[in-house]
Amino acid sequence: MTPPSDQLPFVATDRRLFQVIGVALILLFALGNLPWTLDDYDQAKQAFVSYQMLEQHRWLFQTTPTEGLPARGERHSPFHINSKPPAIGWASVVFYEITRSWDLAWRLPSFLAAIALAFLIFATAKKAFGDLPALAALSAFGFNLFSPRLATLVRTDMPLALVCFAIGVLMFDKARTGRDWTARQRVILFAFLVAGLFIKGPIVYAFVLPPVIIYQILQKWRGDLPTVWSGWWPWCGSFAIFLAWVITGVLFVPGFYHDVIQVEFAERFREGIHHSQPLLFYLAHLLHKFGPWSWLMIVLFVLVMRGNRIGGRTWFRSISPEMCWLLAWTLGGIVVMSLIPSKRPDRIFPSLPPLCLLLAAQLNYFRQSKHSEALLRRIVIGGIVASAVYAGGYTATRVIQGYRTHRDALEEFGREVRRNAQTSHLRYEVVRAPDEGLLLYLQRPRFLTFDHAVELWRAGALDGLVLRANDQFRSQLPEIELPPRLNAIKDHDSGTKYIFVTRRPTSDRVAP
Repeated sequence: MTPPSDQLPFVATDRRLFQVIGVALILLFALGNLPWTLDDYDQAKQAFVSYQMLEQHRWLFQTTPTEGLPARGERHSPFHINSKPPAIGWASVVFYEITRSWDLAWRLPSFLAAIALAFLIFATAKKAFGDLPALAALSAFGFNLFSPRLATLVRTDMPLALVCFAIGVLMFDKARTGRDWTARQRVILFAFLVAGLFIKGPIVYAFVLPPVIIYQILQKWRGDLPTVWSGWWPWCGSFAIFLAWVITGVLFVPGFYHDVIQVEFAERFREGIHHSQPLLFYLAHLLHKFGPWSWLMIVLFVLVMRGNRIGGRTWFRSISPEMCWLLAWTLGGIVVMSLIPSKRPDRIFPSLPPLCLLLAAQLNYFRQSKHSEALLRRIVIGGIVASAVYAGGYTATRVIQGYRTHRDALEEFGREVRRNAQTSHLRYEVVRAPDEGLLLYLQRPRFLTFDHAVELWRAGALDGLVLRANDQFRSQLPEIELPPRLNAIKDHDSGTKYIFVTRRPTSDRVAP
């Protein structure tokens, strides 16, 4: 579906609007998660990947922050293998070497992926559908409750969405132009598939392979659609490389088969460890978190169907090949992810960028259905304003509440402990705790069990210890003192209080 020949050029007003939207998106993405913490959404697990790579040189397989040293009487070290492939960890290590800041290194992969994804959506929509639909697609991607939240989270969802969208755009181009795949494009597809597999594993196939299957079925049904199939080798070759990594882990890494294959992957398809959700869980979240654009898409569909006065089957036979691909692309990922019992709102995010492109296609189709450019402009501007208020207000509320409730209390606590320990040349460790981010705030390689910490303390191998205040430590840790101000209470969460205890100076000890 190409833009009409009488379409207005990208005028100065639209260019200024694009610039304003671009700046607003960058600011919203950068500020949306302040104050930065690692205390939720498994961010600590992802951050620990890159930290362990650099500190312990585990470049292919990492453990979770719950790894510890065995206490006396324990047979095995209580650790678990990290289930995520290492690609984003590699990227964070590179960014750390450049910035020397873990806060930036952990978040730059998602932030830069969000910026790249926004402009790729705009460029693709502008080329296919024109200026105003492209502005709507860009705004829809930025002004919702998904993107600002994920843009600086220490997670793999945004980079995965970028890779999935890039793969889908390759096939969108085939549907729109009808051109055959070239050898160069197959190599690019292969590289994207490898990147997706090493970002988050086989889940990348759920967002790109079912749409291809659905579209190929539609091609046989209609008979006039160009193929989007690239051939087998990019898919098989990429999976072979990933399979080599998996086999290496199974054969040489203790616990890999249980933690990654059995628990992380297989358990998602049945009731058990992972929390199951209803079938329509993702649909409800898309209607809410992608509003008001999701509501606009429904209204546009109803208006077009009523205006054309044709049945759904007739309309479906009349739409363009690129619209068929966009419908298969969006519905394929949503349906497959909905069939998996284990669900969480952020996992459906890779389906959001193609929804933005589908919105642009709808707006272009609406304009071609004898509706004026002025009406289209009013719809787009209204959607941009409403969504900016909706997403901006929600984000601002979260940021204000985060600072008001001291959401970063543990991070400040860790920074103060490190400063105190460095000034006084203290050897310190941290007792195993439910807050995995605490380990990274303190920049320690592992948690200790309480019994092992007591053993090291009594042997004189430690000068300081971070632990929960409700632990029975006073009777088992002789010669301790509590430095002033070195404690943290998670008021916004469970109310857990952490303290930093140090060994009493020699001059203050009471002789026996």
